[in-house]
Amino acid sequence: MACFAVTPVADMQETLRITEIFYSLQGETRTAGLPTVFVRLTGCPLRCQYCDTAYAFSGGEIMTLDAILERVASYKPRYVCVTGGEPLAQPNCIPLLERLCDAGYEVSLETSGALDIAGVDSRVSRVVDLKTPGSAEVARNRYENLGLINRNDQVKFVLCSREDYDWAVSKLIEYRLDQRAGEVLFSPSHHELDARSLADWIVSDNLPVRLQLQLHKLLWNDEPGH
Repeated sequence: MACFAVTPVADMQETLRITEIFYSLQGETRTAGLPTVFVRLTGCPLRCQYCDTAYAFSGGEIMTLDAILERVASYKPRYVCVTGGEPLAQPNCIPLLERLCDAGYEVSLETSGALDIAGVDSRVSRVVDLKTPGSAEVARNRYENLGLINRNDQVKFVLCSREDYDWAVSKLIEYRLDQRAGEVLFSPSHHELDARSLADWIVSDNLPVRLQLQLHKLLWNDEPGH
């Protein structure tokens, strides 16, 4: 009689490589200042020159979706943010987002926009970071994503210079982002662009965008786990 190996149940479950799961205040986007659970996935195909999460490029812990949902639930949150790295680099990010929505959380996804966002659950607020020339990864932008943006989504620009600002304004106009997205966010790159200068430019040009400062860096100097 032939013998067949039995695969443990845990091995058949969908898994993700996770850098960290923590509870803090959201530092960015439309929910800035609200207590949020962050699920940070490991790995990223981009190398933005200002990246502040290089520690998430490798390592991490393999976790089942059940284990992730259990950890998230332990904080009793209202808001959950799936971030990275680049979360969509792991295919099982898509079912994780769906299950978080099914659990009743208000869910956001922070993505570089270099990967296809079409498969993301419509209940998720997709925060698409359009890479500027100053990021050193402008060539990785997937502009097809901008045609998928809706009022539940947000488009973010991290600006390193006046040149980046002018480029972002041109994309705002070209893709009518203020009419597509619920929020268009202009954020100064930490230590590269003065926030007051950016504020003055936005006011002077009467732009339909929101100035975004990184609350977590102001409060905790961007220490891991905040």
